[in-house]
Amino acid sequence: MIRIFILALLGYLAYRVARRWVRGKIVSSRVGGRTPGRIDDVMVKDPQCGAYFARRDGVTLRQTDRDLVFCSRECRDKYLAANFPSGA
Repeated sequence: MIRIFILALLGYLAYRVARRWVRGKIVSSRVGGRTPGRIDDVMVKDPQCGAYFARRDGVTLRQTDRDLVFCSRECRDKYLAANFPSGA
């Protein structure tokens, strides 16, 4: 009787381990609907505050010779105020 109970317990534990292993393989192959290894976006540094963020989440400021990307509108406005005073 004890042997049957121990075998059933070991079978159940093996089932749980195998299920978790298979589920982990499925989840790791598709993270957030995307395949791993593909670069979704690049990290850029805010020229005003120095914070790093995903380029797609940034606020862009087009200048004649380049495009600047800021982490927020506040940083963009601070940059404009510091580099292009309204009185000049």
